[in-house]
Amino acid sequence: MNNVTFNPVGQLVKPFNVKGAAPSTTPYEAQKSFSSVLKQSIEKLNHAQLESDKMTEKLARGENVDLHQVMITAQKASISMQATLEIRNKVIEAYQEMMRMQV
Repeated sequence: MNNVTFNPVGQLVKPFNVKGAAPSTTPYEAQKSFSSVLKQSIEKLNHAQLESDKMTEKLARGENVDLHQVMITAQKASISMQATLEIRNKVIEAYQEMMRMQV
C-alpha cells in the first residue's frame, strides 16, 4: 500500500543564499512551480480516493481483503480530502482578504 504524503509548501520553499536574501525567481517560474505542486497534490489525493474505492469494492464483493486495511485506506483518503479542502478554504480566504485591501 502506498503512503500518501501531502507537503506542497515544503516543495515551494527554496534555500536562502549566503547573504540571507531570497533567491531571485521570476513570477513565471514561481507560477510554474506552484502549479506543478498543486497538480501533484491533487493527483495524490485522487490516487488515495481511487485506492479507497477499490479496497471498499473488494470488501463489498467478498474478496479476501483485510477489513483493517480497508478502513485505514478509507481514513487516509478522508483525511487527505479534509486537508485539501481546508487548504482551499484558506487560499480563498487569503484571496478575498487581498481583494478587500485598498491600494
